[in-house]
Amino acid sequence: MASTVQVRKIGNSYGVILSKALLQELEVEEGDTLYLVRTPDGIRLSSYDPDFAEAVSAGREYMDEHRDAFRELAK
Repeated sequence: MASTVQVRKIGNSYGVILSKALLQELEVEEGDTLYLVRTPDGIRLSSYDPDFAEAVSAGREYMDEHRDAFRELAK
């Protein structure tokens, strides 16, 4: 799905206005954080943080590797 937005001046900054339908599709509301990810094709706007997902994945791998130690510590 392709859509367009306009850049508007908001106080001393600039911003874009997202439609209600797009906000619902992203599952975000006022005050939530969106992430701009540079890709070879341009910029992707997402409510998903790839850096956080990578950190969670690394943590899970660590916990899997040291599962026995965590079980002992939990006793």
